[in-house]
Amino acid sequence: MRWISLADAEAAARQSPRPVLIDLYTDWCGWCKVMDKRTYRNKNVISYLKEKFYTVKLDAETRSAVDWQGKKYPFNTQYKTNEIAMALTGGQLSYPTTVIIPAPGETPQPIPGYLAPNELELIVKYFGDGAYKRMPFPEFQKKFKSTW
Repeated sequence: MRWISLADAEAAARQSPRPVLIDLYTDWCGWCKVMDKRTYRNKNVISYLKEKFYTVKLDAETRSAVDWQGKKYPFNTQYKTNEIAMALTGGQLSYPTTVIIPAPGETPQPIPGYLAPNELELIVKYFGDGAYKRMPFPEFQKKFKSTW
């Protein structure tokens, strides 16, 4: 899997719009490591994400300020997390969280918890194939057939 920075994904999406997938993790999170090994090394996952998404790996506890959409997000000492993690998850911190930003300027869609390749497939194809523009997720989910 080729990961890029959030700033690079934002710039790339402005030039050539496509969804952004953010793997929001922490160094101490065991399920984050499992998702790295089982999901993000899966050949179907790698191939699809490479074609349809800009992929970002973001440490929720980075102490470095993170720039995104013209705003600087600092490390929050009270919550021991970077404020970008709170913004992307609507304050519902859980790791790992897969965050999908469907298009530049659209609301981040956080999906908390470990996702196996077939579980991730449902979500990334909903956004990557543009189905989110045409139908509600439950309707897509009913019709969806996993191939991974």
